[in-house]
Amino acid sequence: MQDIRDFLASRGLPRGDAYDLPTSARRFPDGAHYRVEIPSVEGPRALAAVLEEAERQQVLIQRVSQGSGIMLLTDAEIREMARLGREAGIEVSLFVGPRAGWETSAQAAASAGKNLGARHRGMDQVLYAVEDIRRACGLGIRSVLVADEGLLWLAAELKRASKLPADLVLKVSVQMAAANPISIRWMEQLGASTYNVPTDLTLPQLAAIRQAVALPLDVYVEAPDDFGGFVRHYEVPEMVRVAAPMYVKLGLRNAPNIYPSGLHFENTALALARERVHRAAIAVEMIRRYFPEAVASPRGAPDLGIPVA
Repeated sequence: MQDIRDFLASRGLPRGDAYDLPTSARRFPDGAHYRVEIPSVEGPRALAAVLEEAERQQVLIQRVSQGSGIMLLTDAEIREMARLGREAGIEVSLFVGPRAGWETSAQAAASAGKNLGARHRGMDQVLYAVEDIRRACGLGIRSVLVADEGLLWLAAELKRASKLPADLVLKVSVQMAAANPISIRWMEQLGASTYNVPTDLTLPQLAAIRQAVALPLDVYVEAPDDFGGFVRHYEVPEMVRVAAPMYVKLGLRNAPNIYPSGLHFENTALALARERVHRAAIAVEMIRRYFPEAVASPRGAPDLGIPVA
């Protein structure tokens, strides 16, 4: 295998997984090692709950993300989420709405086809997805969550053509499932702003990915049950050391899947949002205890997809 290892190295790729766990020299543009993301923030009331709990727990949140989709929020709800994010100086990332798993795809409902669920089937669904993005941007949002390579490429092209805002963050979902340095480098080349790696990657695997890409990695340090249910808090300081710049992302084990969310799940969504902030406080304490040199971004960092008026 030595000839293949040499070929990989000649292309700027790691020769294998990085078992020596080298310290990443990369940082966010503001010099920080890490930021905190709270996912599954399903609407303005959940966002308000996150901000209130973050203040109570004294934990700094730089990004929230939503999973039910732009198309299941009213204009008023999106404007309110944008206002709350803008005033708090945090990024608000909304998932693109129409997906294979939510319409007439039989394969997405089959046991062997579930990985299709977040993709866009056919050109009409791609067009609907772009309209979802344009609507959110028109209401002030500057970060969207995508899970389809074609949409990622198209959104990046639309940014270059000034048909989408140049500062729009294209955050790639964990459901894209690229899991090695080559495939994640391809996502970066397609236009990804940040990439959510699979939830079960080891430290050597994360370190190898960092050798191949410059974009921030979003890493579930606690994963929802349907993404493995891993609780990896003691690994967080080493994750930050080898994978910086990194979003420390707090899912929640032993919690129901609430997608698509709505009034019928609202009390549960609010409780889950608050508990994710509590878990974030635990993760940040771990970083401070075991990697005290690590620097967190303040709110309002210029490269965040902070909503605009």
